[in-house]
Amino acid sequence: MSEPRDYDAEEREDGDFSDMLSEMRILLPGAQMLSAFLVILPFNSGFAQIVHVEKQLFLATFFFALTSLVLLSAPAIQHRLMRPLKDRVRFKRVATRQIVAGAFALAIALVLGTVLVISEVFGTTVGLIMAVVMALLIVGVWWLLPMYLKRAMRHSREGGNP
Repeated sequence: MSEPRDYDAEEREDGDFSDMLSEMRILLPGAQMLSAFLVILPFNSGFAQIVHVEKQLFLATFFFALTSLVLLSAPAIQHRLMRPLKDRVRFKRVATRQIVAGAFALAIALVLGTVLVISEVFGTTVGLIMAVVMALLIVGVWWLLPMYLKRAMRHSREGGNP
């Protein structure tokens, strides 16, 4: 019988998958809903009348939505297939990269989906404007805000100002 491994604090934190599971529970439904919407879209009677550029936009949106589904679900499937994990810290690092790549693909799909839907309802100009707004919102809230908060927390631990 082998002795239990003595994890240091960082390894314990990186070896715990509950935070990753919670994050995937947030991201996956959004990717699933967008993909489901895109799957049924071509079967609507009006889809045949959209112009070629909009069909290409649909294809790109569908590709990125499915890519996000694959990347966001990959860690769960890999975890199940690789059990028991020998190197939990390394697995979590790779899984984190896959989740971030999946979130990036989802962000692109959301922006493209915004153009696709809003352009059909209000015209191309409004669709492009709203897509830029959506892109700025995603960049600000998903990427820049966490970087700012991480930097601010690091400065507060060091006794400095953010």
